[in-house]
Formats: sequence, C-alpha cells, structure tokens
Amino acid sequence: MANTSLAYKYSTANVAIKLIVINVAVYLLFNIVPWISGLGSDFFSRYFVLPSDFVRFLQQPWGILTYAFLHAGFGHLFWNMVWLYVFSRFVLNIFSEKKFLAIYLLGAIAGGTLFALLYNVLPAFRGTGVLLGASAAVNAIVVFIGTYTPNAEIRIFTFNIKLWWIAVFVVLRDLLMLDSGNAGGLISHLGGAAFGFVYAKQLLKGNDIGLWFEKIMDSVTSWFTKTPKKEKKSPLRTVHKTANNTTSKSRRPATGSKSEQQQRIDAILDKISKSGYDSLSKAEKDFLFKAGKE
Repeated sequence: MANTSLAYKYSTANVAIKLIVINVAVYLLFNIVPWISGLGSDFFSRYFVLPSDFVRFLQQPWGILTYAFLHAGFGHLFWNMVWLYVFSRFVLNIFSEKKFLAIYLLGAIAGGTLFALLYNVLPAFRGTGVLLGASAAVNAIVVFIGTYTPNAEIRIFTFNIKLWWIAVFVVLRDLLMLDSGNAGGLISHLGGAAFGFVYAKQLLKGNDIGLWFEKIMDSVTSWFTKTPKKEKKSPLRTVHKTANNTTSKSRRPATGSKSEQQQRIDAILDKISKSGYDSLSKAEKDFLFKAGKE
C-alpha cells in the first residue's frame, strides 16, 4: 500500500516536484551504489557528466543534458532544489508544465553549450574539466520568470522582493565569482540565465523560441505511449429515439466555447506583458491558474 501511495503521489505531482524527485534519486543512486560496491565515487557519474574535452564529448554526447541531473555534494543538490521549488510556483501559475520543462531542459543545454565552447575557444578557459549540476537549468527558470513578470514579488521573512531583483542578483553573483576556482560551473550558470532572459523577452513579443523543443518532447513521449486501437464500427446499428431524449437534448444549456476561453487567456497574457503579473485582478489570476491546470 505504501509503494502504491508513493507512486500515486508521484504520478499526480507537478513537473517541478517530479524533477526534484528525479534529482534526489539520481544523487542517491550515484553515491550509495558505488559506496556499497566499493567502487570510486565517480565510477558511474563519469559517463554522464559533460566533459570539456571535445573528443570525449563525442564519445558521450548525452552529457550535454545528463550532467544537469548530477551533483557534487548534498549542499549543491539541496540549494538547487530549493530554488527550483520556489520559482517553479511562479512559472507554473502562468504556463503549462510542458513549457516549464522546456525552459528547464533548454536552460541546461544552453549552460552546457557555453561551458564547452569557452573551454575550447578562449585561452583563459583552456584545460580539461567536467560539468555537473542543475544550476544552469535552475538559473534559466529564475531569470525567465524574473524577466517575464519582473514586478511580481516573493515574501522573504517580513519584506517583499521583486523577482527581477533576484534575477539580477543571480547574474551578478556568478559574474563576480568567476575567479573563485569554479569558472566552468559559473559560465554554465550564466549560459542558463542568458537563455532564460532571451526566452522571456521573445515570448513577450509573441515569439515562442522553445516551441520546437516542446514538439520534440511530444514526439519522444509518443514513443513510449501506446495509442489505443480504433474500434471497428459495425456496418449495422440500431437507433432508438424517444421523445424524452429529444427534449432533454434540446433543453441542455450551451456551454462556453473553447475559443472564448482562449481569447480570455490571450487577453490576460497581453495584460501581463504590458503591465506585469501584479496588474491582474484576483479573478484573473484565479482564472489563469485554473486554465493552466486543465
């Protein structure tokens, strides 16, 4: 019963909670199994990190994404997941779970790409190293929502802080710490942040630069989803009409069309792009939240 309950909670959780569970599970797996078996701590993880060496990258190209699910220590994992949980609520209150996942994964890819490029192009970053951690993906989420709804606020202790303040702090912190000995990791943070900023700016202009990736995710999902076979219709069928059935159908009230709901969503999103999330009334926020859950 306990296993069934946990499986149900996971299946009904939002995408941010699922990402947190996956990250924690990977951390435990890649640390406990090597410890029990007496193998080195990087025995498994070295095949999933993102190497700066181009030849090694060609041998494990999946590292451009899998590195974002590995962490160097518990503190590294803990703070990434805290930031992810807090800011996921703002994003998921406006956008679909698929959009959130696209921002997260593309942010990780952008961070990994910038890391690999600079390590192979700029003399200051020449050398060998590996990249791991979800910070680039998390930074993409933080900067995205801080750019899309800059005046939305988060309460910390007894005072409110605007989201754009936090986005600026995240970027400046990483810039000022570039000479701290973790230049590669910080470069990836900035790559994720830059992607989040560009994505939000383009979305406010009506350009969804992540739509292609959502289509890829749909295609991949379809590979693992069995589509039910269409039932063959019988050439013969029996039709039974009654006066009561006809009356009940004719008196059934018409429901609002889906296009009307979409028009209202578009109007609210236009209002957000012009005046920010805080300009919405409580009714508009509730409507947008419910629409995102459908």
